[in-house]
Amino acid sequence: MGTWLVVGLGNPGPSYARHRHNVGAMAAHELAKRSSASWKSRRMARADTAQARLSPAGWGFPGADAEKVILATTRTYMNLSGVPTRNLMGEQKIKPAHLIVIHDELDIDLGQIRVKFGGGDNGHNGLKSIRAHCGTGEYFRVRVGIGRPTGRMDVSKWVLTDFHSNERDDLAEMISQAADAVESLILNGLEPTQSQFNS
Repeated sequence: MGTWLVVGLGNPGPSYARHRHNVGAMAAHELAKRSSASWKSRRMARADTAQARLSPAGWGFPGADAEKVILATTRTYMNLSGVPTRNLMGEQKIKPAHLIVIHDELDIDLGQIRVKFGGGDNGHNGLKSIRAHCGTGEYFRVRVGIGRPTGRMDVSKWVLTDFHSNERDDLAEMISQAADAVESLILNGLEPTQSQFNS
């Protein structure tokens, strides 16, 4: 038992909200919607957070087996994601083993979810920042596939584009699955979650 911190990575502000780089933040908002949790601005922490409890019976059900969950999106740009993550972990005394980061992944096809613990950062600036500011890469990652651009489009531009209209059904399903994966990690642990999502 213990408090879980779930950080959905993205860039702040409405102009970035639907970008490929923001799928982590989208999934955090989906979890807040499911749990009926209200967002609060945490300016000192440089994050927005929502608190809820999750038990095998679902969100909001009390009991000894209910896990406290803090959902967070950052108020910094992606390359400074480690600052609010470190601030929240310190404030809430959260260990890396109770940190879940949801982020976009270029090397996974659109519509696919992969879950892992630890590993490298694969060039992802948000993950690099978390490693730099939190001193570790040993935490859970829910990796949301956005695929790579075709043709000669630069990756740095690709991640800052909206999803195409013909991708939006896949996006909605993928965000739902990413939220499902977070719930499964908290309730069931890594191996059952990987068996379900890493197919």
